[in-house]
Amino acid sequence: MPQAPSRPPILIFPIGGRQPLPASTRRWRADERHSAQYQFLPSPRKQRIMKINPPLLALAIGAFGIGVTEFSPMGMLPLIASDLGVSIPAAGLLISAYAFGVLIGAPIMTLAFAGMARKRLLLLAALIFTVGNLISAMSDSYAMLLVGRVVTSFNHGAFFGVGAVVAASIVPPERRAGAVSAMFSGLTLATIGGVPLATWVAGLIGWRMAFFGIAAIGVVTMAALAVSLPPMRVAQKADMRSELRVLFRRPVLTALLLTVVGASAMFTVFTYIAPILQIETGAGATFVTAMLVIYGLGLAVGNVVGGRFADRSLDGTLIVSLAAVVVFLVLFALGMGSAVVAAPLIFLWGVASFALVPPLQTRVVQEASDAPNLASAMNIGAFNLGNAIGAALGGAVIDVGLGYRAVALAGAATAIAGLVLALVFRQGNAAVAVDGSGTEGAAACPEGVGQ
Repeated sequence: MPQAPSRPPILIFPIGGRQPLPASTRRWRADERHSAQYQFLPSPRKQRIMKINPPLLALAIGAFGIGVTEFSPMGMLPLIASDLGVSIPAAGLLISAYAFGVLIGAPIMTLAFAGMARKRLLLLAALIFTVGNLISAMSDSYAMLLVGRVVTSFNHGAFFGVGAVVAASIVPPERRAGAVSAMFSGLTLATIGGVPLATWVAGLIGWRMAFFGIAAIGVVTMAALAVSLPPMRVAQKADMRSELRVLFRRPVLTALLLTVVGASAMFTVFTYIAPILQIETGAGATFVTAMLVIYGLGLAVGNVVGGRFADRSLDGTLIVSLAAVVVFLVLFALGMGSAVVAAPLIFLWGVASFALVPPLQTRVVQEASDAPNLASAMNIGAFNLGNAIGAALGGAVIDVGLGYRAVALAGAATAIAGLVLALVFRQGNAAVAVDGSGTEGAAACPEGVGQ
């Protein structure tokens, strides 16, 4: 081991301490001029604290609020329908309106504010979220509540789309998928705790108070974003033509299609998980609630796993996750009659389903790196489109009398389609990489796409 220079050592004191650190906690390294420099090695506890990324935490808080406001109305539908004097199907349109609002609002918000600094755009999205939920909380009619839901939905695509770009830009390249995963952890935590809590509050003191609580999350999000994010001004003013040109690149469209298919595979089954468990498994309300929590835990684990492995291989993570979804849904179709078999499969299916999200979002940002805002926001819209398609597919299977086991098989078939698409996409990327500096590579990745 090299020796430090003979000059007197520099003693480094811990914060609040009076004694120098022992030699075992100091180390030196030679710089380019061969001088010595001591470094303080934090304790494991301080190292964990240092890993907290305030901007990512602020984005995760916003994602948590969006997750709660998107999914909690499913549990409040009977209360809303009874209070406003409408049918359950009519109340269900509030959920559909939100999904289509996301699909429409994502490109409108992103293009209209393409030149705005990303911090200000995220703050605007959080403000829209807060106002929309306040409108919902003060609604005294079905029409007013519908307006509140549509207003709220307009923040969704812009927040997640621009948020994913921001998350990927504040970490080293090898940690981008993990950063996107950290932001989406707020969404998974919403499915575990936020949505059940909002449903409980609605049953205890009314659905309007639940929306007031969700609006408060929006206020906290705005404060966290204002404190933690730098201005993040756009380097050059984006225009609609350049954003649309990037959006219609073949790799970007393929990545968006993968998101639609992956979400469809998930919601084909998840939309009808309650009747599946009640009819096929013979479960009561308590077991159904427990399975929803277990599925949410699976989503949380999948989000973390997907982010870590996607930093190593985007394509590999997509392929393995889609294959796992196929296997678990087929097994679920065969074993849904037993609660003992269904419970672990629901957890594993949740893990595989949400392991897709970080690599899919990162793939879109990567393929549209020179104009990622619209493409990233549209990926969120694509997820909601997959939500609607999956629900329609599962409903069609039930309507034709094929039964609930066939619903799980339909979800598996959709995942197989996504797997084939991911394999084709990977093969295309490999061909472009081999071509290297050729014209095919230039066409597939113009203007230096890929950082």
